[in-house]
Amino acid sequence: MPSDTAEHSPATTTPGKTWWVYMVRAENGHLYTGISTDPERRFQEHVGGKRGARFFNRSPAQALVWQQSCADHSDALRREMAVKRLKKKTKEVLIRGDYSLPEPKQG
Repeated sequence: MPSDTAEHSPATTTPGKTWWVYMVRAENGHLYTGISTDPERRFQEHVGGKRGARFFNRSPAQALVWQQSCADHSDALRREMAVKRLKKKTKEVLIRGDYSLPEPKQG
């Protein structure tokens, strides 16, 4: 589910802007998946709380554990949904680098 940031609103493709899908581990071990043009900055927003996702209200963000660059905003959204559909066990394998996301279906 998208967070409340403007980065999840419909976007126009800006040349040179790289979109990323990323996962953050909360202190309770749960994984949050999102998209951003700057995962490190977004992680700091999650840690800081003011612009972070409500997901981290119960358990603070602990670490940015995985990120993957995407072709554009649409690709990032498709990959975010693909990651969110994975079971936690598969996400952990993805984080370790022993699994690759299948290419998302277009359209």
